[in-house]
Amino acid sequence: MNASRRTALFSVAASAALALSLTACQSGDGTKAGGAPVAKESAGASAAESASASGTGGSTGNAVGTADKSDSGASSGGTSGGSGTSGSAAKGSAATPVCHAKDVKVSAERQDGPPYTHIILTARNTSSHRCEMAGFPHIQFLESHKQDVPSVAKSKPAAPTVLNPGDPAFALVKLSDGGVDEDNEPVSAFQLVLDGDSAVITVDSSAGGGIAVDPAKSLTGYWTTELRNGADDF
Repeated sequence: MNASRRTALFSVAASAALALSLTACQSGDGTKAGGAPVAKESAGASAAESASASGTGGSTGNAVGTADKSDSGASSGGTSGGSGTSGSAAKGSAATPVCHAKDVKVSAERQDGPPYTHIILTARNTSSHRCEMAGFPHIQFLESHKQDVPSVAKSKPAAPTVLNPGDPAFALVKLSDGGVDEDNEPVSAFQLVLDGDSAVITVDSSAGGGIAVDPAKSLTGYWTTELRNGADDF
């Protein structure tokens, strides 16, 4: 083999080696390029994880939003319940109005024996609804004595006197001290007005010959569901 032939072969071998080297380099670049997609996949995974985290955050946000709605609803419901409660209370007051003259029948009965110093007023609820006998009876025994009979504060009951249909309320009324020297006047009928009403009720007191009243000594107790020892002792 001559020198030119060896030179040609060497050139071919060098070219082949160079090509292999270039291929190897390209393969390395390709590996790097292949690494790049891996990096991209990692980035994509990170993005997915980020998106997932974001999505989870969104879910949490929805959960919070639901909780807020739920809380808001509960709060609203509680407020409504409070209103209901308040409405219930107002309605309850409206459901128990004060008794008017048209709601009750009032009668008088002498207490104990002679001298008759007291009478007991009975007001029976003749209506079909509950009502409250508020305060005390505003009594006028005589046309000549226009002032209402004074009330006795200690006889005021601790709780409102509420009457169901058919229930009675009582008020003890003092007529006089029972002395023979008093300025007593005979009364066979008298008038009274209930708290919260302007209608006049006429009470017949003629039974047993009527009652004797000293306007300067007369007193009245409050309406109660029962007469009590001590509180109504005046």
